[in-house]
Amino acid sequence: MPRWNGGIIGVANNPNSTTASGVWSLTEQFKAEAASNWPKFVAINVNFLVIAGGGGGGNNSAAGGGAGGYRCSVTGETSGGGASAETPVNITLSTNYTVTVGAGGAGGLTNTNPGGAGSNSVFATITSTGGGSGAGYSGTGGNGGSGGGSARDSTAGSKGLGTANQGYDGGTAFAASTNFTGGGGGGAGAVGANSTNTNGGNGGAGVSSSITGSAVTRGGGGGGSSNGSGAGGSGGSGGGGSGVGDTSGGSAGSANTGGGGGGQSNNNYPVSGFAGGSGIVVLKYADTLTISNPGGGLTFSTSTSGGFKTTTFTAGTGNVSWS
Repeated sequence: MPRWNGGIIGVANNPNSTTASGVWSLTEQFKAEAASNWPKFVAINVNFLVIAGGGGGGNNSAAGGGAGGYRCSVTGETSGGGASAETPVNITLSTNYTVTVGAGGAGGLTNTNPGGAGSNSVFATITSTGGGSGAGYSGTGGNGGSGGGSARDSTAGSKGLGTANQGYDGGTAFAASTNFTGGGGGGAGAVGANSTNTNGGNGGAGVSSSITGSAVTRGGGGGGSSNGSGAGGSGGSGGGGSGVGDTSGGSAGSANTGGGGGGQSNNNYPVSGFAGGSGIVVLKYADTLTISNPGGGLTFSTSTSGGFKTTTFTAGTGNVSWS
């Protein structure tokens, strides 16, 4: 980074420079000298993983919730829905940027009710869409980051649709199935499975990221339920909850994965469907920088390795700033 030198900024690489050599031009030097805090002119790239809250599973012959939208900028990795990694966010020092960790959607509370949609997660200009709700009896899956599955009646409802570059569609219920089964919720890495005449559909798989230094899979869809003697669908890898089979099983999406919640069967009514997992925001940047949370409101931790800092936000909403 350039330093003051007798009123003139020393020659150094400048990522915003318009010159072919990439060094400070005379005009840029004058701009920097005129600024009260000239390092604001230096551009900083921040890599991100932003996952929204997963959708909740429905109640009564119900479907699994869709995973929260999955967006990632790490080179060599992918975003949800099969998309390539995005461009890192360019931030300015001493400037506030919003971070929000989306909550998971509630499970369907009463007979035939769908689950709730997950809440969006945000970093600066990046917004990941909350997971779609899993359908209740005879219902349609909700659209979202990944779509919720549909549920069975004499006909099957429509599956929920995923958001482009964030996640996949949910699965469709088997129409007029003997066991009243529900489709699986879509995952960040794969569509939710359709249910069969006997078993609930499995949740779609999630996507792995090593932004924290270790490979972790997140964004799995929730499994659909089965009311009869069949099995509930398994949760997708990456925190998806399993669906209820007859009177047993079923689970919520895992916290900080954006996993969808499992669907509930009629035989366990009035127990609700299962909630989606909360989302997560992970930011990676040069270890020469220090992050702060002006005004509070966020739960986070920071680690340092290999010339980078990685800050993981697990709850809340607020501003962040770098110095």
